[in-house]
Amino acid sequence: MGQIVLTKVRKAFGEVEVIPGIDLQINDGEFVVFVGPSGCGKSTLLRLIAGLEDISSGKIEIDGKDATDAPPGKRGLAMVFQSYALYPHMSVRKNIAFPLKMAGMSEAEQNARIENAARVLNLSNYLDRRPGQLSGGQRQRVAIGRAIVREPAAFLFDEPLSNLDAALRVVMRQEISELHQKLKTTMIYVTHDQVEAMTMADKIVVLHAGRVEQVGSPLELYNAPANLFVAGFIGSPKMNFITGPEAAKYQAHTIGVRPEHVEVSKDGDGWEGKILLAEHLGSDTFLKVACPVVGEMTVRGNGEMGLHHNDTIRLKPRADRIYRFDDKGLALK
Repeated sequence: MGQIVLTKVRKAFGEVEVIPGIDLQINDGEFVVFVGPSGCGKSTLLRLIAGLEDISSGKIEIDGKDATDAPPGKRGLAMVFQSYALYPHMSVRKNIAFPLKMAGMSEAEQNARIENAARVLNLSNYLDRRPGQLSGGQRQRVAIGRAIVREPAAFLFDEPLSNLDAALRVVMRQEISELHQKLKTTMIYVTHDQVEAMTMADKIVVLHAGRVEQVGSPLELYNAPANLFVAGFIGSPKMNFITGPEAAKYQAHTIGVRPEHVEVSKDGDGWEGKILLAEHLGSDTFLKVACPVVGEMTVRGNGEMGLHHNDTIRLKPRADRIYRFDDKGLALK
């Protein structure tokens, strides 16, 4: 079991309130991602769940039991940090075994758990190596293995891929998703990267200034953002926002149009604009377009677009994919 329930959880450092009060339920076996910009409170919230920080008020329940005042070691959770925090003088086997040895587990049970974790993480051939003989991705897998052997109720990941290069982040992202499918254990994953959130999560929690802006599946957040912040944060490239007379035509203070929902033509209907930048990436083409009527727009099209810098084009948003927001930034139905 790995259900975690937060009720009015609040955190303040002196007079500075960083988590004003959060209600959240994480179900057993879910992969939940906390996402938001730097300073939004996502890592602080994870540390409150782990017990590494004391909450100022509220309640945390793990598997139906009050864990608000329980020390980290008694919560049944395992945390994987951004830095691998491995012992360089120990072999991979001894690094993975360390929490089990500290818990006084028998050597036979330690070995059984180590072998199982190594098999799941493709580390069986590296157990006798030291961390300095491994790649960054392999070292991160060792850190995950050290968490797996504890057989926790839930795994807590605090930006575990931030220190890896772009290509390795993609590989590790896939490996962690596959690991979740194998283990079926609750996972809470913190990241500022909305692509990681969209590709990995069963449920995304979007945080901003310590508050939960929206909770939902990746497609729910993409298709029905609750406000301007979520609309601008979820999706890559980010949504275009338009105000003034063009928004008023749709009975809104602001309208939003995703780059992939704009039709491009050399003539015809739509807003006229001049291409400031054309990025041809093979499968996709990204255009930055200066439109006198609505301002600068980002457009995403197929890789076969024969368009270039300084070309004059017409942009027409898909009528069924225009998002409307009121003067407070809230989505209009």
